[in-house]
Amino acid sequence: MLEKSMRILQAFRSGDRKLRLSEIAERTGMPKSTAHRLSQALIDHQLLAWDADGYELGLGLFELSALVPLKQRLRESALPFMQDLFLATHETVHLGVRDGTDVIYVEKIYGHSDLALPSRVGGRLPLTCTAVGKALLAFSTDEIRTAVLAKPLRRITTKSVIDPERLRRQLAEIRATGLAFESEEATLGRACVAAPVIVQGEAVAAMSISVPIAQYRIPQLAAAVKTATLGLTRQLRSTTR
Repeated sequence: MLEKSMRILQAFRSGDRKLRLSEIAERTGMPKSTAHRLSQALIDHQLLAWDADGYELGLGLFELSALVPLKQRLRESALPFMQDLFLATHETVHLGVRDGTDVIYVEKIYGHSDLALPSRVGGRLPLTCTAVGKALLAFSTDEIRTAVLAKPLRRITTKSVIDPERLRRQLAEIRATGLAFESEEATLGRACVAAPVIVQGEAVAAMSISVPIAQYRIPQLAAAVKTATLGLTRQLRSTTR
């Protein structure tokens, strides 16, 4: 029952805010009767909610997610630096962590031009198509990088890097400079600069800023992101001693 309930909750990973019972049944491979029975149980525990438009994730999940130690500590430590970065640019700021071959967005401050970005708090995107993901991948272990590069690289837009050798060169440059870039690889018309947050030799997170292509001024953005991530790195290191 637990496994099936998890499949229902994971059906929302695509980013859909609302799902009808037929969509839940289709995505989980369950009969409608089973999907309905388990969904009702999840509603009873506030893990799902329901109205005439369909099912959505419930308040209980939001309350539980706020208690996750990594997210709570990272968010509390990072928000002042993210806010400084936002105030300097008025553009979208992300904080992400690696989960397998994806980046999960732990926090996001929406910028004035955030129109069609695919990122959302709790959402995930491929490491290889985002600046924040590339920053995390570049400072991952050799085994993780090899595993990612050995698989077909996922494409989100026509500008996404799908050539492993090209990505390998990019990752080497990121390790050398401490900065990651992407231009229209996740969203057409948008570009991004990111830097890792390294504590005890490990990239525990990465922070990025996303801007319209017309405002993609690399030196200024890179300096701002690097300043923010260095501040967060010092903050996290001081609390781990």
